[in-house]
This record gives sequence, C-alpha cells and structure tokens, in this order.
Amino acid sequence: MLNPQWRIPVSVEDVLARLPWPSQEHAAPVAVPTGPTIQTKFAACPQFFPGGQPPAVPAGQQRREMCFSAFAVLHDGQTKTPVFVAERLNRKMLIQAQGLQRTDKFYAEARVPRAERAELDDYQGSGFSRGHMAPAADMSTREAMAQSFSLANMVPQDQAQNAGPWSRIEQDTRKYVLRAAGDVYVLTGPVYGNQPQTIGFGVAVPDYIYKVVYDATTRRSWVHWQANNGSARAGAPISYDEFAKRTGIRMLPGNID
Repeated sequence: MLNPQWRIPVSVEDVLARLPWPSQEHAAPVAVPTGPTIQTKFAACPQFFPGGQPPAVPAGQQRREMCFSAFAVLHDGQTKTPVFVAERLNRKMLIQAQGLQRTDKFYAEARVPRAERAELDDYQGSGFSRGHMAPAADMSTREAMAQSFSLANMVPQDQAQNAGPWSRIEQDTRKYVLRAAGDVYVLTGPVYGNQPQTIGFGVAVPDYIYKVVYDATTRRSWVHWQANNGSARAGAPISYDEFAKRTGIRMLPGNID
C-alpha cells in the first residue's frame, strides 16, 4: 500500500484482520464443553432469533426459557445466571431508546425458583457489578427498560471491565445497528471454567463474556470475547466458528452461519 505502483486491492478490514491483536483471539475458556447439545425452543418469542430459530446449547439441568418484551433469556439455575440473552435490534428501536431515562431498579426474577435465582443481597459487598447482558441502553420502551434490570439478565461482572472495554463494545454495537439496513441480532452471555468463583449464595462469576452479532441483511457475523477482569482490553472480534468451538453453543441456524 506504500508503493503507488502497486495496484493490488487491499481493504482496511483485511489489514486489520492480519494485525497481531492481543488477548481476545488467543484467549480460550478454561474448559471446552463436550457432550450432547439440546435445541432450545422459545415458542413464545421466536422473534429474538435469526430465522426464528433459537440456539442449540450444551445439555444442562435447571434451564429455564423466559421471554421478556425486548429480549429472551435462557437461565441456568445452577449458576444462577443466564446461559445467553437474545435481542433483535434495528435503527428505529435504538432511536426510540435514546429518549428513555435509565431506571436502575434491579430486582430478583420471580419466575425463577428462589433456590435457582440470584437475589439483590448476593451482589451486595461482592465487589462485582450487576452486569447487564441485554444493555439498558438498548431498551426502546419503559416496560423493556424496567425488565432489563431483572437479575435474570445479569452476571457478576468486573467493575473496571464493565465500565470500560465492555461498555465500549456495547456502544460500538449500537452504532453499528444505527447504520445497518435492517435487523441485527445480538446474543450475549457468560462462559465458566470448571470451578468458577461465586458470590453470595452460589451466583457464579464468569471467566469470559461474549457478544455474538449477526446482521440479517448482510449475513455477516462476528463475536466479541472478553476476559471478565480489570485488565481486559477491547481487541479484534473472533469468528463465529471459533466461538462455537470454544463454547459448544450454535447461536445461528446452520443455513445462515
């Protein structure tokens, strides 16, 4: 590119993809999942998933599918956190969201049995943020804003990571949606090691947090992958295939990934 005699077409994306970005591409979960997978259903809210087809996830116990007005949650009663939270966003929704005031009224999710859910006291004095998986700033109605503060939509998140690089990833995702021609599907969640740290009465602290982004118009997908610690930095996304290898989760239907 520095020689004007060259006429080889090189895109900025190609150049960036070849740079030796630190951390994200080479970071891997503590334990790669093995074993059978199950197909989630979400019969009451298929609109939050590309093609109306929810993800296939590694089999587990105490899983609960929950539909909210602006997102869907697959909740894990063992970790007391979501497996993933799914959203469908577009420009119109985010323009409406810009006019809403954040409520900050966190609450325990009554649809989850007490023994399987996080409580407000679990986070108190823990040193971790109540980290939204579907961000409050994505919400386009008052009802959706209020529901986004359900603890079923939260994981214990490092405060510096939550307020710093993860916040920038959320903002950049919204900027992309505002430029996109149509719907963009965003699926966010935690990844755990074999023996995760816990807070309160057994709320698991994730080792990593991911955000899968799929543009339904361009059929492009990418995944933000970050360690849940204060030294995490925002780097280049990983591929969807790499994400599936690391987690065992097939977020996108086979005909569109």
